[in-house]
Amino acid sequence: MNDIALSLDTVWMLLAAMLVFFMQPGFALCEAGFTRGKNTVNILFKNFVDFMFGSLLFWLVGFGFMFGSDGAGFIGMPNFGDLSFYSGSLPVEGFLIFETVFCATSATIVSGAMAERTKFSMYVIYSAMISLFIYPIEGHWTWGGGWLCNDAADSFMMATFGNVFHDFAGSAIVHSVGGVLALIGAIALGARRGKYAKDGSSRAIPGHSLTLAALGVFILWMGWFGFNPGSQLAASGEVNRVAISHVFLTTNLAAASGGVATMFLTWLKYKKPSFSLTLNGVLAGLVGITAGCDVVSPLGAVIIGLVCGTVLVFSIEFIDHKLHIDDPVGASSVHGVCGILGTLMTGLLATENGALYGHGWGFFGAEAFGLLVIDLWAAVCGVVLFYGIEKLHGLRVPARIEDEGLDVYEHGELCYN
Repeated sequence: MNDIALSLDTVWMLLAAMLVFFMQPGFALCEAGFTRGKNTVNILFKNFVDFMFGSLLFWLVGFGFMFGSDGAGFIGMPNFGDLSFYSGSLPVEGFLIFETVFCATSATIVSGAMAERTKFSMYVIYSAMISLFIYPIEGHWTWGGGWLCNDAADSFMMATFGNVFHDFAGSAIVHSVGGVLALIGAIALGARRGKYAKDGSSRAIPGHSLTLAALGVFILWMGWFGFNPGSQLAASGEVNRVAISHVFLTTNLAAASGGVATMFLTWLKYKKPSFSLTLNGVLAGLVGITAGCDVVSPLGAVIIGLVCGTVLVFSIEFIDHKLHIDDPVGASSVHGVCGILGTLMTGLLATENGALYGHGWGFFGAEAFGLLVIDLWAAVCGVVLFYGIEKLHGLRVPARIEDEGLDVYEHGELCYN
């Protein structure tokens, strides 16, 4: 029976990894649809780069950085492709694949905010650095057994807050990190040519295919059923069966309520419901529920979705119109702002230790502190990485290439003839 249970758990983990991998074309289609047709090859290529380089680098050293020896709680030891150090109950090869697809997702988030004006060679460099260094280290602090999740009675988190940081599937660890890096990357690059008028007003630059964007969001919605329930890493036994089913339900409810909130808000605000923003509203709900999908009730999931779907609209507008930061797909709002919101609301709405359930503010404090540390790490790394590249080689393509399209000049081929 134990052998059957282990086999079932392994198959479930690998199936979930396949679903999360399928999110990669979802991101590619969503980003391509929200941007102009002259850059489609470049965008599709970047999404392949994320997974190709992420797979190799995470296997080579990132997996060791994240899950290797404790390293005083800051970083694990590099493994250089040797997987024998891992002693978990599930096959290490399968667990590596499952963690690899999460790593690639964090790198992919950055692509959309920096679309249509980034040198392809420089994209390869910073995508590699995210998979090699930035994501595995903060992942070690949390999922790797590091100091933010050390539940020993004398650990810093338990002594300070009486709780450890909780992020079940990555609202903070994956999405807010990607969103912070996306925001800093977009600032370092500057806006696309023609995005802002001389008087400071923002000009819309429509994407070339809402059909592609919509298909991408449907694929992402489906892939999230591997992203969140798969993080249970087990399907055998009554506890795991119930947990997976619960996470499926909360994930879906948050996605639906996020989309509904954005649809009705844009209907009221702009007099017509915005389809493109509603697509992002669905993603906002998915990002928001990812931290607490295992510990909030179905009603809590709906609340998280409604809040994220509502805040999303104002966040995109504020970043674009007020801050004049050009984020073509809204990645910094969808993943950054809503990842932060979802993590904080987990501290409020968790049924067993959330503040709104009468359990005090210790768990909320642990969530807020962990989120702050993780995003500060991402911000510092982002500033060093993007401004370092800009200083040494330049991040941005010349004006002529940007005007005529990256596909021909960067790759020598067109998506549409």
